[in-house]
Amino acid sequence: MLAISYVVFVDGNKVLLQLREGTGFMDGYWSIAAAGHVEPDEGSMDAALREAREELGVELRTADVHLFISALRQEPFIGANEVVDDFYLTTCWSGTPQIMEPDRTANLRWFDISHLPQNVVPHERPVLLELLQD
Repeated sequence: MLAISYVVFVDGNKVLLQLREGTGFMDGYWSIAAAGHVEPDEGSMDAALREAREELGVELRTADVHLFISALRQEPFIGANEVVDDFYLTTCWSGTPQIMEPDRTANLRWFDISHLPQNVVPHERPVLLELLQD
């Protein structure tokens, strides 16, 4: 089983997305701005904080990050039959989000939650739309 942690950055009615490029998975699609595999001997929350720092250059405090949705999905084509996705939500961070991995990210942009681009990674879209329910 594979575990992936995501950090959904929300500012008012906007959400931060990255345009994937050079990753080999869903390139050309908009994705939650910070996400990555949970490393061995690493907790899901620790992975979320690390990914935000590595991918966006921002620091998060554990107190400002909350588990929003945890989901199990089937993805046999990526080498794991089951994937656990933990989606964390934050509205508070230190630093300005920026592209830290230009070989994996073509663009970084804020989108109105009610007007997401059509090409959002399919398993992430329902999570983002859930923000409209809150």
